[in-house]
Amino acid sequence: MFWRLIRRALTRRRGGRILLAATTALGSCVATAMLAVMFDIGDKVNQELSTYGANIVVQPRNAAILGQFYDLGENVSGPGLAESQVANIKTIFWAFNIVGFSPFLTAPVIIDGAAVEVVGTWFDRHLELPTGEHAMAGVIGLRSWWSVEGGWISDDDDDLALVGTTLATRSGISLGDTITATPGNDDGNPVSLRVAGIMRTGGAEDEQIFTTLATAQRLTNRPGEVDRIEVSALTTPDNDLARRAARNPQALSVTDWETWYCTAYASAIAYQIEEVIDGAVAKPVRQITESQGMILTKTQLLMLLVTVLALFAAALGIANLVSAAVMERATELGLLKAIGASNGAVVMLVLGELLAVGLAGGVAGFLAGLAAAQAIGQMVFGSYIALRGAVVALAALLVTLVVLLGSLPAVRHLLRLDPAEVLHGR
Repeated sequence: MFWRLIRRALTRRRGGRILLAATTALGSCVATAMLAVMFDIGDKVNQELSTYGANIVVQPRNAAILGQFYDLGENVSGPGLAESQVANIKTIFWAFNIVGFSPFLTAPVIIDGAAVEVVGTWFDRHLELPTGEHAMAGVIGLRSWWSVEGGWISDDDDDLALVGTTLATRSGISLGDTITATPGNDDGNPVSLRVAGIMRTGGAEDEQIFTTLATAQRLTNRPGEVDRIEVSALTTPDNDLARRAARNPQALSVTDWETWYCTAYASAIAYQIEEVIDGAVAKPVRQITESQGMILTKTQLLMLLVTVLALFAAALGIANLVSAAVMERATELGLLKAIGASNGAVVMLVLGELLAVGLAGGVAGFLAGLAAAQAIGQMVFGSYIALRGAVVALAALLVTLVVLLGSLPAVRHLLRLDPAEVLHGR
């Protein structure tokens, strides 16, 4: 009898049912789209920000310690890092979060009587890892925003160089010119380099010359060594655990240490890099990592706010529609009460109708929300949004709560409904 009444109620007043389903579908669509994007936006935002440079810098231990206290940075003398160990970065626990890295070696030289820095690096290096996997590394992927007039050079072009635009303008260097770089000390060997490109970076690199790592090692007479390694990694925003671990990982409890080590915090990735490179100190670039976390947090909060507002608007719409429907059916519902139906039975009847309509609207809105999420992913990030199980469960829960909350005014009206007054037309 109960389900027969619900079925009959659903077949009548179809205009109101369709409008109610549409209101629920709209709230479900917006909530699903925002939740899907919010749960997947972390990797997307980090991927976008990773194109703007490294967020972890690896240095020799002596350079890091002295540079910290005396601001000497990479000018500290002493042994560097082994070039042969640079590829080990892609063997750590969070190897798939490493989206770019490259070693650097700075060589102070004299060109036409002026002191200039020549920086050796990898440009587009193919690596065969001990695990049997392959990876690409180099400054082309790490600093993709650089503008190069002429063209990039490869790691085999030991006689070619890229010259910063400021240095080129000041020194009158043009594409195709040959420059002779003489080491600023007596240890290295002079080299002649042909200018293959003029680079514009907007940073200190506009005053430098970039060439292959092998060429810089000849200039400094430091075969097989690098000054530093810059790493771009996808990281999780820091929380209290990450900040405590950054100060002293050994002070963590076993449980906290395992949680920190197995989470993609910048400090955890840096710690793991130190484990695979001898004599290295890896430090997150706080300005970048904190900015990434701040941008991600604010973006997620914005999406959460949009979700809440959309559901609130849907709840108001549902409340108005259901209240209007209950008042239209006051005579019918009053008659049910008059022939013996309890308040609970009448309320269950109305809620059953509402949930049936809400289910249809919620499913339609969920599917539309998934499509909207994919459209957002393609338009904003150029990739699809991954659907997570939590989105399905959370969207279903929120839509159900919104439908129930929207029915509260109607339920209160039902409880106050007096059959005698309704049947007498009052």
